[in-house]
Amino acid sequence: MDDLSRFAIHTITTKPWPFETAVEKYAQAGIRGVSVWKESIAHIKPKDARALLDAQGLATVSMVRGGFFVSPDPKVREGRIKDNLDLIRASAELGAPHIVLVCGADPKVPLRVAWDQVRQGLESILPEAERTGVGLAIEPLHPMYADARAAVNTIRHANDLCAAIGHPMLGVAVDVYHVWWDPELEVEIARCGAMGRIFAFHVCDWRTPTVDFLNDRGLMGEGCIDIPYIRDLVERAGFSGFVEVEIFSDRLWAMDQDEFLGNIGKAFKEYV
Repeated sequence: MDDLSRFAIHTITTKPWPFETAVEKYAQAGIRGVSVWKESIAHIKPKDARALLDAQGLATVSMVRGGFFVSPDPKVREGRIKDNLDLIRASAELGAPHIVLVCGADPKVPLRVAWDQVRQGLESILPEAERTGVGLAIEPLHPMYADARAAVNTIRHANDLCAAIGHPMLGVAVDVYHVWWDPELEVEIARCGAMGRIFAFHVCDWRTPTVDFLNDRGLMGEGCIDIPYIRDLVERAGFSGFVEVEIFSDRLWAMDQDEFLGNIGKAFKEYV
């Protein structure tokens, strides 16, 4: 991908770096936008994180992550609603246009019940999202996470939630790691775009064989995902926002992060 004006990165991608170091390095590398993981700014106020980004000329792309609405315990669910409301307010202070939501799952909660809890959670926080102007981007996760991380596993399901709830602040984050396998990908991305619901687009790669189902994502070009094809789908569906590099990798976190960041830039140009 030659258009580096849309080059963005998640702070989790260079996890070993503190936020202050990361934003300086990102700017030097030609990155234009940052998705801020809330853990990376836990030690400072959101407004101070925003000032650091502004000082480097970096756009705030999103706040990551909210959601986790599913639990067998009503008190836990109530607490998570409060956490999400707090995160919405922090996101507004940060200047994030939306929050990426991992909707949650629990092995003690049947999926059909979990789906209802997700919808109830979304409906509970949307009024505050509307008040603050912070969007909510449902991120469908790969089905391997349906037991304990996310009960929303396809773009179709995320689209259905958006259509059923019908709120303009609700949309979808398309992450190639989670959706590359889906035979309905083309149809559902087009549908998502037609509804104006594509809020975010995340890239990395799927290594074969993978050694860890969470922390072994690949750098673009290291795996089997047809990233340019999926990018073409979201762009034909009307998306023109940032292309966000989001990589969790014990292997890549262990290497020199300056070298890794340089490799990200090369891979972005060649494989995205």
